Amino acid sequence: MDDAQRSEIGRRVKRRLKVLAAVIGVLVLVLAAVYFVAPQWLLGAYENWQARSANLEEKSVLAGDTRWVYYEGGKGPTLVLLHGYMADKSAWLPLAKYLTPNFRVVIPDLPGWGDSGRNQQGDYGYGAQVRRLRQFVDALQLGSVAVVGHSMGGAIAGDYAATYPQDVGALVLIDSAGAPFKGNAFTRELQAGRNPFDIGNRADFERLVKTTFSEPPWLPPRIEDVFVARALHDRAFDDGVMRKITSPGQSDILVGALPKVTAPTLTIWCREDRVIDVSAMDAIRNGLKHAPQIGVTELNGCGHMSIMERPREVADAITRFVLMP
Repeated sequence: MDDAQRSEIGRRVKRRLKVLAAVIGVLVLVLAAVYFVAPQWLLGAYENWQARSANLEEKSVLAGDTRWVYYEGGKGPTLVLLHGYMADKSAWLPLAKYLTPNFRVVIPDLPGWGDSGRNQQGDYGYGAQVRRLRQFVDALQLGSVAVVGHSMGGAIAGDYAATYPQDVGALVLIDSAGAPFKGNAFTRELQAGRNPFDIGNRADFERLVKTTFSEPPWLPPRIEDVFVARALHDRAFDDGVMRKITSPGQSDILVGALPKVTAPTLTIWCREDRVIDVSAMDAIRNGLKHAPQIGVTELNGCGHMSIMERPREVADAITRFVLMP
């Protein structure tokens, strides 16, 4: 190779590097613009990437009075995962990738939440949600399922297992609502007539994250703004549901439901849960009069959002219990 050839190759490399630098620069500018102007697009793109990584596909179905939007993927026994208050199906994405290798996983946005339908005058208490869940299970022809519920979703899962015991092969309650527990700052806020989940700005959002996580994750400020905007938009609905599920007869719904549960039942709790104290596990164990098997998993170093802080450990506990011979 002579000097002229080497010079020509050098010029070509420089041109390609300039083009590459220009493309990267444009991409950075576009991402920066999206971050400031439409951060919800970035959040949506990240959730779509998580879903694809977990081999989940987003689907929808009309069941009863609700258009349900849900993730589905994987093969094996069917798990139905029910999210908590002010959450949606995306809350399960960190652990879903550990479940789809062994299970057919179905993760709906519960009626009223996420992208599923909402009737502003509708009843979104536990009993109404259980009836809607039955319509969803029937619409997908799921048959017997293992029902897994976190927080508010746990109370729905427990009541569902009590109402339709013949169709629930296993029940998993994670940091579940619906059972009595030792009072804490969260319950004192409720007793004072305030909703601890109400947020109106970034400071409120960060306070809530510190309450629900033992090790709060860092989020870019504009992503925090997406969650704040959602909370402000849904404030009336969220507060109405909170009043409903903390009313007499609803706040301890599992007390009456659990004695009717005939499925093997696993409870998973974080010891540092500052929303629903770990003492709720005692009430749940005492209420399971006819469950043929009761499992208990307690985790350290996490708060109320164990499904996001300890996804691998939670998924492993579910897998061992549900697949146990």
